[in-house]
Amino acid sequence: MQNVLFLCTGNSSRSIMAEAILDRMGKGRFKVFSAGTLHVGQPNPWAIQLLEQLGYQICRLRSKSWNEFTRPGCPHMDHIITVCDTAADEIYPDFPGHPTSAHWGIPDPSVEVGDDKDMQLAFLTTYAQLADRIGRFVALPIESMDAQALKLAMQEISNFSGNTRDRDD
Repeated sequence: MQNVLFLCTGNSSRSIMAEAILDRMGKGRFKVFSAGTLHVGQPNPWAIQLLEQLGYQICRLRSKSWNEFTRPGCPHMDHIITVCDTAADEIYPDFPGHPTSAHWGIPDPSVEVGDDKDMQLAFLTTYAQLADRIGRFVALPIESMDAQALKLAMQEISNFSGNTRDRDD
């Protein structure tokens, strides 16, 4: 089983949704976590509402700091994926193990301004972009790929579905 950590700044929307999506799409191949550099303490209500409407189990989703994953006894991550540009630019703490990393910048739906329909559309768009990328990740033959090929494939996934910027990592 591969451990995957999705990072964002607040760990309230994109990374929380990515955690739920990969947990479902991965069908037991992955143990999935999410965290934030400056976690806000609670998931965004729009993200939780959408996930609940789509049939996800939301009871275990919570906003947490990436420091939880640097402590002794924490799970070693195999893959770390940033989903916002701010988190991608942070200096990572020393995560145990040697995780493969990638940046999948996706626009922040929580900054959308408008009525309920506008907010629902913003979060649904983010969900669709994450689901597309995560579907591509799940389709990779991860177990048979060497570290460099996997890193390149994970970075290539960032070019799909709403990429917020180009990165050469």
